[in-house]
Amino acid sequence: MLLLHICCGPCALYPLEQLKQRGYPVKGLFYNPNIHPYLEFKARIQALETVSKREKVEILWVKDYGLEFFLEETLFQWEKPKRCERCYYMRLKKTVEVALELRAEAFSTTLLQSPFQFHELIKEIGEELEDRYKITFFYEDWRRGYKEGKAKAMELGVYRQKYCGCLFSEKERYLPHRKEKIY
Repeated sequence: MLLLHICCGPCALYPLEQLKQRGYPVKGLFYNPNIHPYLEFKARIQALETVSKREKVEILWVKDYGLEFFLEETLFQWEKPKRCERCYYMRLKKTVEVALELRAEAFSTTLLQSPFQFHELIKEIGEELEDRYKITFFYEDWRRGYKEGKAKAMELGVYRQKYCGCLFSEKERYLPHRKEKIY
């Protein structure tokens, strides 16, 4: 069995389809203390509930709203990619812990589907955790299916978020993108 960390419903669609086509038994894990504010957190849970019913995949839920934990883990690390590294690490480490409890053969994450994430950093963290905990990190570059997953989410009417989930990325989505530094 493969334990798949799932960041959100739309990002789960393509990886789940690929894993099912290859015959992998999969359980999902929703553990995302980075998602804020609370209403966004609830919306993403509801979206994944819709996807899990449609795709007939069991999801293990951590529905505790983790604002304090996320802030503790990223305190003074709010610049990209350092905050993202801390965020990926805490979510993948939790996935490994749950995978070991379940005696899963492997773990992975739907973060590998998004073209907006630091893909190589996610891969490095997964491989580091594989070495440390002696459980296989199932790596696949699912970015090629991003548009397909997005289209399927729209077709199903699944809520699609506008930012990765953290307070910092939510702020950044409203700021103009500048190439030069402002002093």
